[in-house]
Amino acid sequence: MPITKCLNCGNNYQWDWEEAFDKFGFGDGDGQIETYRVQEVLQSAGYEVESDQWGLHNIVISSIKKDGLELMPDEGAGFTIGFDCPRKYLPQEIINLLDEELQ
Repeated sequence: MPITKCLNCGNNYQWDWEEAFDKFGFGDGDGQIETYRVQEVLQSAGYEVESDQWGLHNIVISSIKKDGLELMPDEGAGFTIGFDCPRKYLPQEIINLLDEELQ
C-alpha cells in the first residue's frame, strides 16, 4: 500500500492503486486523488494511459494501450470499468507491475 504525504495535513496518506480504477476510489473523489501516480508508473513502463473525470466522483483510468492494443476490457466483456476490481480484468503483467511499484 503506497503511503503519500497528505496535501492537507502533512500526515501519511495510505491508498491502493486499485482506487485509480474505481468510481468510488479515493473517498469517492473527495479524498486526495492519486490516479496520476498510477498513470506515471504505467507510462514509465511504456503504456499509453487515459483517465476521465467521473462527474463529481474520482478520476478513473479508462484506457491502457501498448503498441496500439487496448488492454482494458470492453464493457460487454463481463466487467464494468469503474465498478469491478481491476484485478479481475487487467492483464497479469500490469497487475504485477503496479503491485511491485506501488506497494
